[in-house]
Amino acid sequence: MTFERLAGIAEQRGAAPYAAPRDDLPAPLAALDYDAYREIRFREPESPRLGRHFSVQMFHRGFLHRKAVDLYLQPLQGPPRAIPYAARLFDLGPKLAGQDFPASLGFAGFRLHYAFHPDRPDFREEFAVFLGASYFRLRGRDQEYGLSARGAAIGTGAPEGEEFPDFVAHWLCEPEPDARAITVLSLLDSPSLSGAFRFVITPGETSRIAVTSALFPRKSLPRLGLAPLTSMFLFGQNGPGARGAQPFDDVRPQVHDSDGLVVETPGDRLWRPLVNGRAQPQISAFAAAPLKGFGLLQRERNFAAYLDVLGRQEARPGLWVAPESGFGDGAVQLYEIPQRAEWVDNIVAAFVPRAAAQPGTPLRPAYTLTTVGPEPVPELPGRLARVVSTRVGSPDLTRPADPPIPGRRLYCIDFVGPDLPKAEDPALAAEVSASAGQMVEPILERVPQIGGWRICVEWRPPQPMPAGDVILRARLVRGGKPVSETWDAAV
Repeated sequence: MTFERLAGIAEQRGAAPYAAPRDDLPAPLAALDYDAYREIRFREPESPRLGRHFSVQMFHRGFLHRKAVDLYLQPLQGPPRAIPYAARLFDLGPKLAGQDFPASLGFAGFRLHYAFHPDRPDFREEFAVFLGASYFRLRGRDQEYGLSARGAAIGTGAPEGEEFPDFVAHWLCEPEPDARAITVLSLLDSPSLSGAFRFVITPGETSRIAVTSALFPRKSLPRLGLAPLTSMFLFGQNGPGARGAQPFDDVRPQVHDSDGLVVETPGDRLWRPLVNGRAQPQISAFAAAPLKGFGLLQRERNFAAYLDVLGRQEARPGLWVAPESGFGDGAVQLYEIPQRAEWVDNIVAAFVPRAAAQPGTPLRPAYTLTTVGPEPVPELPGRLARVVSTRVGSPDLTRPADPPIPGRRLYCIDFVGPDLPKAEDPALAAEVSASAGQMVEPILERVPQIGGWRICVEWRPPQPMPAGDVILRARLVRGGKPVSETWDAAV
């Protein structure tokens, strides 16, 4: 199996009526709850080896993972071999103890393990998971799993609801014995789209996936999301983020897998802090022609910000998408869905082409996914200072207004970067704007405790407020030239 052959199979599928994958489950598996499903464990000694440095374990079907996914091993020479299911491969847990299931049951997905430490070649750690619809997760060494990537997103935020394509088959390509990268070929299918993917996965302190894809629409798709990322944001530095949102009764100061979106274009790099607690889902679009990259990042890296010993949210990576070809004109769209539960992903970011995808016109996006931990990192090009915190509160303590002005808010945005001045500099200035209302008397101050600078600015809303969003922006300029990202917020 090669990517070219798989693309031909996907094209044939896309020209034929859709056939859903098997989701028939024996009654004991269909009845599993979350805890019982988690008790099913693959037996580590049964893990197939892939070269000297990799191994693979399969996921059992059951609970929410009803659909069967075909798994194959593609050896270095010869045809692919199906990986057969057998109940003996698993410790089924106390609820299923003693039960057996037919070889036709198949698997729900798989996870890859890698020997990160050269001095411990037999100790392999999980670093990539393909499980559920077209979702997959990636982590670097010493990182925890956080957000997910997907093969494609169809109709995210559409009134008629979202369609979730499935990876229906994977081919695990045996690497050369000493290879430090592994290739996975994946076949995607859904009522509206078929596709072929080649994932060249390189684990390490920073892990990367080089993605090559061919997508074949069955119908017109005005909201096709390329390189989609899915994450969770419950609450952060400024609470849920939306004015008037109900606070969370939680002993932890912050709960999120990502705290902001970055969009890079040739002329700018934009940071949008994530928000929860709006009355309705929010869709924001950031025009990108051409797009240099985008990502959902976890910039808050300190344990004290979360105090979650088990969750280790400070160790959860961001993911950076660097397009190589096949993106064209369009916009990065951010979907923020109100949510009160941390186990539900409520954030989606994807590149949506300007023109609707059409049957008979394949799309061939290619891009690289890179895990991002502490910044700065080479994947975010240039030397612009980064937004490292956004805090919002009442300005009344420092700027009392008589009579009171309803809705006014004080924004404090911190920037850190290697080129920011280390002492007072009259050439450094705050540049602020609002699409409605007023940004009043911005104050720029050095913050030696973080080696950066802070903009504090009050926003006074218009009366009456407009029906749509008000966009606030702030950045640092020196001699009239930007030296920081553009902080961007919707209120």
